[in-house]
Amino acid sequence: MTAINPIAFYLFAGVALAFSVMTVLRKNPVSSAFSLVMVFFSFAGIYAILGAHLIATLQVLVYAGAIMVLFVFVVMLLNSDSPSFDFRRTPALFRVAAGLVCAALFVLFVRVFKNSPPVLTPGAFTAEAVDAAGGNTRVISELMFSEYVLPFELTSVLLLAAIVGAVALAKRHSVAKPVSKKGVAHVAATR
Repeated sequence: MTAINPIAFYLFAGVALAFSVMTVLRKNPVSSAFSLVMVFFSFAGIYAILGAHLIATLQVLVYAGAIMVLFVFVVMLLNSDSPSFDFRRTPALFRVAAGLVCAALFVLFVRVFKNSPPVLTPGAFTAEAVDAAGGNTRVISELMFSEYVLPFELTSVLLLAAIVGAVALAKRHSVAKPVSKKGVAHVAATR
């Protein structure tokens, strides 16, 4: 196992954290998407310093390339003036149910992280075993499409949900302020 450079790791991790916060806090969906691209590049840098060059390349090509281009096109093409979903106008029962689902997921994640072992033990895939099996690409593809096919497919569902969320955010806009009588008279006089 090779030792990683802590300075490079903290640099990439800091950039990933900063752009993750910018992704959430930006009001413009396109700038949020570009901030997320920087997060993906930072993850690729972390994968590269860990020696997982295939995963780093796939991170850049698939996520920063194809997926984010799709998100940006969806956001830009569907940015219309008619709102499709406004959380403030949804029934209170729906908001309570959404809050309960989020709270339940948070409790589930906390339980999983508390009950998981603090240090991962090395598995059967040592460097020698991976080389004997045909290399990183072959081992990853065999594992991904056999033992880990369910998480692989759930990731596609997660990406679909993110696209639907991006569409809902792109079509939502703030409610226009009512025009005063003086403004209406001024508009009528100028016509």
